[in-house]
Amino acid sequence: MAALKITFLVLIVLTSILLALTVLMHKGKGGGVSDMFGGGISSSAGSSGVAERNLNRITLGVLIVWVVVIVGYGLMQKWVF
Repeated sequence: MAALKITFLVLIVLTSILLALTVLMHKGKGGGVSDMFGGGISSSAGSSGVAERNLNRITLGVLIVWVVVIVGYGLMQKWVF
């Protein structure tokens, strides 16, 4: 059971970092956190509609994995102890 707990914790940390990075990569709408950290580097880099849609899909996929792992970890904690 300890290996499963460690696996969940590693997945939570990795997906949290990946989720934060994908959110910051989105095209800024002006003056937000993404612009502060360099998300709005140039208008030509993030101007592609296809790239933005793919980034949205990746972000949503990472978010779903993140939520499932957190709920799974919570259920495991509830049933084990």
